[in-house]
Amino acid sequence: MPTRRYPEDDLQMAVARYLDYQGLLWCHVANERRTTKRAGARLKKKGVKAGVLDCMIFEPKGKYNGLAIELKIKPNVISVAQKSWITRLNLKHWYCKVCYDFDEVEKTVNDYLTKKV
Repeated sequence: MPTRRYPEDDLQMAVARYLDYQGLLWCHVANERRTTKRAGARLKKKGVKAGVLDCMIFEPKGKYNGLAIELKIKPNVISVAQKSWITRLNLKHWYCKVCYDFDEVEKTVNDYLTKKV
């Protein structure tokens, strides 16, 4: 049986290593899990929210309170819930970016940390 590939997971793991290497205070919001309806309802009662971006970086820089990155492999697949989070985070002075590969993440983080955004 062939091994399943999860390109977005591979990208997330590379980004995790990079953000840890940078020494940033950050977390990955694991909203992509599959679960039963009962377990999903329980998670929702605990506060799990649909659409939260993949990487939340808690590092104020310039006019921004933090950086949120959504990782995607395919363009134009942002959900309505993700768009809503981006809008709401922007209102809270967070810089939000959708990135499609590691180089884009690295540039986004570097530009953010050096206040080029």
